[in-house]
Amino acid sequence: MKKHYKYLKRAIELAQSGMESGDGGPFGVVIVKGDVIIAEGHNCVLKSNDPTAHAEVVAIRKACAVLQSYQLENCIIYSSCEPCPMCLGAIYWARPEAVYYVSTRKDAARGEFDDEFIYNEIAMPTKDRSIPFTHLPIKNADVLFTQWLNKSDRKSY
Repeated sequence: MKKHYKYLKRAIELAQSGMESGDGGPFGVVIVKGDVIIAEGHNCVLKSNDPTAHAEVVAIRKACAVLQSYQLENCIIYSSCEPCPMCLGAIYWARPEAVYYVSTRKDAARGEFDDEFIYNEIAMPTKDRSIPFTHLPIKNADVLFTQWLNKSDRKSY
């Protein structure tokens, strides 16, 4: 358990430095494989003008580059805060072994990082969402999925 706190404290340091530098909000992440830190990241939304540059996404991209893999097999993610819905999705796609975090999404909401509306939107029928999502089918467009399944060099992920 003690080693977890070491990495969580480092995530908090990254959150602090990223926030103080003006890169983005107070969020930091460390990704560990074995006992080795393979990637770190902090929120870079403001620095990069990229709404997806959350600490988790930044660190996942770096870790995958280091591992030369699109999955974080046998890795642990340490975050200064409970991941938002976008980061939660990225984490599930990356498939780490575990995630540890310090602050909760309720703590983040007190800092005006309230993701509750996104959780609510995900659960709504598309017609009721605050941003319109409209399905416009095009005949035979779904053939791409059949082509994918029939691709001889396909690598599932």
